[in-house]
Amino acid sequence: MTNFKNIKKKMTEGFTLVEILIVVVIIGILAAVAIPTYLQYVERGYASDAKVQIKNILESAEISYQETGEWPSDVETLEQEGYLGIKSSTKRKWQFDISETEITATSLSEMKGGEGKVITLIRESGEYQGYGEKVK
Repeated sequence: MTNFKNIKKKMTEGFTLVEILIVVVIIGILAAVAIPTYLQYVERGYASDAKVQIKNILESAEISYQETGEWPSDVETLEQEGYLGIKSSTKRKWQFDISETEITATSLSEMKGGEGKVITLIRESGEYQGYGEKVK
């Protein structure tokens, strides 16, 4: 009789293969949902530095336009004329271009999110497009 109790006790200990597979499938489903969401948050974080600077460039360009009557041709001109100051750490990560219709930031090799990512502010609508933005 004790042999039967020992065998029964051993059979009831631990998890079955089906239970383990169910847990693995559930973890896989959760990871499939969570990982892309996490990566979007990371992209938005990297893009936020450029977006803040783009907004500063826009405001500086508007002040320059009000004072000189001409829209600035590039960001370097704004800096040289004293309308704008960009941190060197930001300059190492992003290259900024300005036109009358939009301001664009392109990531450089020191940006952790990768090189060649582009964020654009459309002046007319005030909307950002590109890297770090939700796809509509």
